[in-house]
Amino acid sequence: MAGWLRSLFGGERKGVTDITALLDVGSQTAAGIMASPTRAMRCVPVYAGVRVISETVGSLPLHLYKRRGDGGKDRASNHKLYRLLHDRPNAWTSATEFIMQLQKDALLEGGGYALANRSGDRIVELIRLPASTVRMETEAATMEPKYVVTLRDGKQRTYPWQDILHVPALDGLSPVKQASEAIGLCMAMESHAARLFGRGARPSGVLKLKSKLSDPAYERLKKSWSANHGGDGSGGTAILEDGVDWQQLTLTCVDAQFLELRSFQVVEIARALRVPPTLLMDFGRATWGNAAEMAQNFLTYGVMPWLKLWQGAITRLLPEEERADYFAEFLVDDLVKADIAARFTAYAQAVTNGILNPNEVRAMENRAPYEGGEEFRLPMNTEAPLQTEPTPRPRPKPRAVA
Repeated sequence: MAGWLRSLFGGERKGVTDITALLDVGSQTAAGIMASPTRAMRCVPVYAGVRVISETVGSLPLHLYKRRGDGGKDRASNHKLYRLLHDRPNAWTSATEFIMQLQKDALLEGGGYALANRSGDRIVELIRLPASTVRMETEAATMEPKYVVTLRDGKQRTYPWQDILHVPALDGLSPVKQASEAIGLCMAMESHAARLFGRGARPSGVLKLKSKLSDPAYERLKKSWSANHGGDGSGGTAILEDGVDWQQLTLTCVDAQFLELRSFQVVEIARALRVPPTLLMDFGRATWGNAAEMAQNFLTYGVMPWLKLWQGAITRLLPEEERADYFAEFLVDDLVKADIAARFTAYAQAVTNGILNPNEVRAMENRAPYEGGEEFRLPMNTEAPLQTEPTPRPRPKPRAVA
């Protein structure tokens, strides 16, 4: 079964390339550059932005949980979908690679798709579908979505929404396609700079003459100048004759604006992808203080919305009777593991205030528990409520005995 499915969806590279080439024809921008998703990845800021989002989402552990009656949750490691999400969605793809591929498709094409291959009612593997081969339609009667997949041989097959893992971009709009004009301008300037430097860049000066040189003088001057300032003899002393004068050229305002425009296009592309410029290696406005804040903003506004879309897409693969009890969730704690000082400070505060017990912290650090580590500690300045004794009743006075 797996081999047959691979023949349908796994070897479609040539067909997809042909389709992409046809789509490139209609992706020309006002700058005269083809900015289709495939070509846009040749633009360094686009490649860096798509890569940092895809790798960040793919590096986060993904678990399936089951809700408890007391409001807590437990990892549903015995569920049939847990292994596919956490370990390997299929025999030839790791979970990290699978998530990165679908996330890249969502950024470039507006949606990432995977087929939930079932054996009866049990999902046995998840197989990525190239986004260019999938078309979503809506049933007229029920308004439910369905997915039409084009196979290698040109035939089409329709799947219900329960069998397709669909990670959508906002309203199905690809961020890269929506920013095609900004990407095209960036690529046009990059191409212009490459051609300029490929021809020896801008000349540093010109030779001025008061009168026209004779042919022998021209050839002699050309040979002398090329020998001292071109090829292997670059940097030698120039010998000028017949009234020839050297005039140095300086950068114009247009030259300076070109550099500023190139920097601005990096920010423009970062804006479309919701990635801080610092993560695209643009440190023009970065400081020691705001770099950490921009990293936090990237998690909150750039990555977290994608994680919510992933979690919702996975939930709909579950049978209807399980959707109330099971849910998928990414562990974002791994993003701060590189900062060991901040991590251990947070652990200490959580244990001291009774939020986590020591063994829960050790489990988060992949360490074995120890005896007595399940006890929750109270803050040192917190006292147990005092047991007030009842007010003693007055003892009756003794009576005089006659």
